Amino acid sequence: MKNPLVSIITPAFNSEKYITESIQSVLNQTYQNWEMIIVDDASSDTTISIIEEFIKKDNRIKICKHHENAGTGIARNTALSQTSGKYIAFLDADDVWKPTKLEKQVHFLQINNIPFTFSFYEIIDENGKALNKRIESPLILSYQQLFFCNYVGNLTGIYDVDYFGKISISSIRKRQDWMLWLTILQKIKSAPVIPESLAYYRIRKNSISASKFDLVYHNFKVYRTFHGYNLVVSLLCMTGFLFTQLLIKPRYIKAMI
Repeated sequence: MKNPLVSIITPAFNSEKYITESIQSVLNQTYQNWEMIIVDDASSDTTISIIEEFIKKDNRIKICKHHENAGTGIARNTALSQTSGKYIAFLDADDVWKPTKLEKQVHFLQINNIPFTFSFYEIIDENGKALNKRIESPLILSYQQLFFCNYVGNLTGIYDVDYFGKISISSIRKRQDWMLWLTILQKIKSAPVIPESLAYYRIRKNSISASKFDLVYHNFKVYRTFHGYNLVVSLLCMTGFLFTQLLIKPRYIKAMI
């Protein structure tokens, strides 16, 4: 199948400030065989009305509505249950794709006959201003490397449903994406990255991921809950995680001139 359907999963919660730009970045894709399933997680602002205006213009965009806020993981699972595509891709409601993102990834998957890949990405601030940072990763990412550091930007990951099936997302409110990639790498052992930036990740001051303490806490929960390790082993794993975060991962954060 030369141009298979790509299903894009987008959870949204009070995203009126950003979601227009996110949806527009999908509409601007050079690869056009996609569906975008947006799950509104009980927003109290105008997010739903913005989405509905896009739906009137393009029936590839679909919406599911939660009546109570359930968290990103559950919202992604709601979207996943509605997907029809061969490939699953992810785009949060405040992030942005470059126009050739899907085209390059689908081509890369097909010519290399692989079921999963991801790419580098860049950082923007709340207002969309470039912070001149590109987040890179090992060119061939192993499970062991991923175990101590999530090198996969969620907005860049794409996987083949025919190979993996639809992989359920954890309901834990943070680091579900890391657990998803760990599940994938457990099966295929390693994965190549597309060594160029194909997306923009937005840093927001009030986001959980903006807190370094919360990052450590939620990573510890992954070792305890996803891996099922006891307290001592989890603490040992966190030592490796902190070593990687402080001494290894910074090598993959490149300043852009």
